[in-house]
Amino acid sequence: MSHTTITNPVIWADIPDPSVIRVGKVFYMVSTSMHSMPGYPIMKSENLKDWEIVNYVFDTFEDNVEHNLLHGKSIYGQGSWAASLRYHGDTFYVCFSSNDMNQFYVYRTKDIDNGIWERSVIQGLYHDPSMLFDEGRVFVIYGNGDIRITELTEDATALKEGGINQLLFETEREGIGLRCEGCHAYKLNGYYYLFFIEWPKIGNGRRRQLCYRSMELLGPYEHRIVLDDDMGYNNKGIAQGGIVDTSEGEWYAFLFQDHDAVGRIPCVVPVTWSNDWPVFGIDGTVPEKFVARLPKSETKSLVRNDEFNCSENKLSLNWQWNHNPDHELWSLTERPGFLRLRTSYLTHSVEYARNTLTQRTEGPACSGMTLMKVNHMKPGDKAGLVALQHDFGLVGIQVLETGERYISMCVKGNDGNEEAVESIRFEGHQIYLKIDFDFLDSKDLATFHYSDDGVEWYQIGAPLQLKYTLNHFMGCRIGLFNYATKESSGFVDFDYFKYLKKDIE
Repeated sequence: MSHTTITNPVIWADIPDPSVIRVGKVFYMVSTSMHSMPGYPIMKSENLKDWEIVNYVFDTFEDNVEHNLLHGKSIYGQGSWAASLRYHGDTFYVCFSSNDMNQFYVYRTKDIDNGIWERSVIQGLYHDPSMLFDEGRVFVIYGNGDIRITELTEDATALKEGGINQLLFETEREGIGLRCEGCHAYKLNGYYYLFFIEWPKIGNGRRRQLCYRSMELLGPYEHRIVLDDDMGYNNKGIAQGGIVDTSEGEWYAFLFQDHDAVGRIPCVVPVTWSNDWPVFGIDGTVPEKFVARLPKSETKSLVRNDEFNCSENKLSLNWQWNHNPDHELWSLTERPGFLRLRTSYLTHSVEYARNTLTQRTEGPACSGMTLMKVNHMKPGDKAGLVALQHDFGLVGIQVLETGERYISMCVKGNDGNEEAVESIRFEGHQIYLKIDFDFLDSKDLATFHYSDDGVEWYQIGAPLQLKYTLNHFMGCRIGLFNYATKESSGFVDFDYFKYLKKDIE
């Protein structure tokens, strides 16, 4: 058996609410995608270290004004939350709730790598759910502080008539700011194990991981804190997630840490067992580096370059749209070797622009760059490269009503509209654009650049202090955009997207 060295964080990018399983010798993971589409990336690994995106659970899951980012409506901070990934029999299951829809969704497929997922919808919210298959019965355990259990039909498509539907237990209130949530449920060696996070107001005041266990499904449950550590990063506790074993019988927890503007980043934590209790970490801490009896594999970035050389309109799996796209307004084939983004819906800000195409950013530092052809832009159009969060920043071309073009660096103003920090007259027909990100040591800065030739770069505007807020509830993304403020039918062509992750020296 080969060995691999795992270094935490295992992915320095926004992979919130991870749910990990193993099938044979392969690990699969799903992670919250909120308003990004397609949704719920299915990631695959041989060693818990090197992950690649192989599929998505859905292209879109609702079609309405908010999900389509129309008329100033959105699902920022809403959308799909905290899914549970499970495998039972010959079927894979993903379930989650959507706060804005007040609905609970269950998706199923027999082919997780390539298959289409079939969905069922159940009314009501099941906050941070975990599916549990137990002796021919199917349960969902969920909640925030008041932990409930609800029984589904055997095929997990609906509530079971006359099935269990009750409060399971209440978690502690005294001195707790955020009570237990983020359930991950398992049945192992005769015990039911339920893992949660909670956020105390007393003591060190950081998130921590708890385990509840019982030999009876309906309890009573006993519990203990199994991890309270921040790896020395700003008192940000590493918590929320589940456990998974290897084919060699070793156990690991896959959790995440709030890492400010870059998002919520995952860590792998060794787990041992003592008196049927899981023991997380080494001496109660998350190791920065350790050796696991898992095979070496190719390192694959979750953020990638793209030359847009496609014979069909099929984007790389690394891309996600900001909200539901309009598929009539983009193309990889109208001009071979380019991504064409057309305008249609009028809006006032990149935050509400349809068809903004995004990827994650990564720490400790990274850069994204593109070459954009702008000769078919219309008066009032704006196009370019955006650092997308609630407090966004962008660099690109804006066309005035007179037809004059300017290179502009803009930020979000106090009124929600774009506010130009610096604008420079531009006469050309193509422009190179770049954003540099620095997440090291909590800097969380983005700087914006342009070039006429792709060799000599000029910084424009001012560095933007990136912020993680619950308004978007997502780590900073980099995106390609084009939208209209006055008239539709303009378009821009992006020649490529080049990306560079900068590691610590």
